[in-house]
Amino acid sequence: MQKMNKVPTRAEVDSKYTWDLTPLCKNNEDFKEKFNNFKEKVLNFCDKYSKTELDLSQLEEVLVEYNKLLKEYDPIAQYGWLVSTTDLTNAQNNQLSYEIGNFDADFSAQMRFIEDALLALSTDELTELQEKLPQFKGYLRRIKHYKRIALDPKVEHALAKLKPTFNSFSNIYGQIRSADLEYDTFEANGETYPLSFGLYEDRYSYDPDPEIRRNSFSKFSKELAHHQNAAAAAYLEHVSNEKRLADLYGASSVVDYLLHNQEVMRPMFDRQIDLIINKFGPVMQKYMNFLKNERGLDQMTFADRLIDLDPDFAPEVTVEDSMKYVQSALSVLGDEYVEMIMKAYPERWVDFVQNKGKETGGFCSQPYNNHPYVLMSWQNVMADVYTLIHEMGHCGQGILSTKNNTLLDSEPSLYIIEAPSTFNELLLTDSLTHGTDDPRMKRFAYTKLLSNTYFHNFITHLLEAAYQREVYNLIDEGKSFNADKLNEITLNVYHQFFGESIEFNPGTELTWMRQSHYYMGLYSYVYSASLTVSTQAFLNIKNEGQPAIDRWLELLRLGGSADPIDSAKIAGVDITTDEPLINTINYLDSVVDQVISLTKEI
Repeated sequence: MQKMNKVPTRAEVDSKYTWDLTPLCKNNEDFKEKFNNFKEKVLNFCDKYSKTELDLSQLEEVLVEYNKLLKEYDPIAQYGWLVSTTDLTNAQNNQLSYEIGNFDADFSAQMRFIEDALLALSTDELTELQEKLPQFKGYLRRIKHYKRIALDPKVEHALAKLKPTFNSFSNIYGQIRSADLEYDTFEANGETYPLSFGLYEDRYSYDPDPEIRRNSFSKFSKELAHHQNAAAAAYLEHVSNEKRLADLYGASSVVDYLLHNQEVMRPMFDRQIDLIINKFGPVMQKYMNFLKNERGLDQMTFADRLIDLDPDFAPEVTVEDSMKYVQSALSVLGDEYVEMIMKAYPERWVDFVQNKGKETGGFCSQPYNNHPYVLMSWQNVMADVYTLIHEMGHCGQGILSTKNNTLLDSEPSLYIIEAPSTFNELLLTDSLTHGTDDPRMKRFAYTKLLSNTYFHNFITHLLEAAYQREVYNLIDEGKSFNADKLNEITLNVYHQFFGESIEFNPGTELTWMRQSHYYMGLYSYVYSASLTVSTQAFLNIKNEGQPAIDRWLELLRLGGSADPIDSAKIAGVDITTDEPLINTINYLDSVVDQVISLTKEI
């Protein structure tokens, strides 16, 4: 695939670099026919089961039939969503996505009677149901877990109806970020450059020229500052709502309330934040100081922290080239796993191309009992291989999970959801460093591991979680906050982690305005938690070989049948202790030392 001077329309791209949705629905007409038939089946299902009080024996039948219903709905829903993501300018496809979105909310409401009936059972009855229906043991485990805090069904229904209201402050934040922020141009080196939120985040913040990085950051931050009070007010209302819900459910704090659905304990959340700040902070301070000296910077500012060590070394990689990198990296997991993943190329799982209207970023979607779908935008650089193999990690887990579990038990715990993807990135770096004698290539691979895999997932998201914890502490104490207080908290968190290794340009304090994660519960810290699991599993494989590989593949097959603690233990990782996190930090310390040593060799 050649680089293009202009972004083509969807109709102009080569179809061999696009995904093939026909296994889900042949076309839009097929989708509509299947969708309409399914709506009829939902009505029949509700007529049969929702109008009577369900006893234990009836619930056995209901769960089996409900799982069948979900299996039929899943490819329809996936098609209705995926078909719009590659071209948001296509009105017909957008209409399908809109219809699926509206129906999905109605469908969830219609099926609510099943959860109501299950929550009405005693714990002993739920245990009996698990024994009779072992294929749903994970789903029923989560029901038992939620039963501990569940409110009266009428209250639960009322809260479900109010969910759009609870999410409204996230929408307000989105409008501020997407619609109200208006950026002017900025000057650097006598040239004028356009500026937007996306241009700064995805391009200028990584630019090798320090004047472009710093001047764009300054202009970008000034525009953020104009809207900081409205953004802070929206966020205050959002976390205040979370506090009200925490009180309603009897939680001692907002964090405890938000952690409940993750099935993990508060000390695990606190340990993840505290150890990374206190133990990993000095490791990254060492790297920041080294990066500053190696790049010849007068100072390492907050606007410089994302730069590459060797920006002139970026091996070009085509889509076709990526096959050998993926195959080599994943070979440690065995021929069967590699063969399963390499089908992605001939079966067209991946939408590689850039085109007008395509969603940005990357994701993996896993239809049940169908092959996965991956969206990305290929730029012909090695970083694309990291993105691809990351998403292939989700693919591998998705395929193995759906093959070995019912749909109701197929979704892994949120706490470890990013472990398979980041694990694959570790395998890629290992393959690259062992597959070359070129010290510059080895250094490139290690720095990509630090900047792509760990800086984003282990540091950026973790510092978001540290900031969140301070905000929730204020709310739990009955205190309020404004933009000035959020700025103060943000700076304090960054100071704790980076110490004196970074100069904090004016605007650093506004970083809280750039993240949507704060409206997604405690999702931010999950990235570092997952990466801790994947790093320890990777180190186990390096130390033990095949037994550790077998345990990792067993974890991938689990789906949601086990809670996150038991799932990680199957992979040989005990997340109830600090050992995996300490080992991860020590490994990263050794990677930084490798980069420094290779630089001296070069």
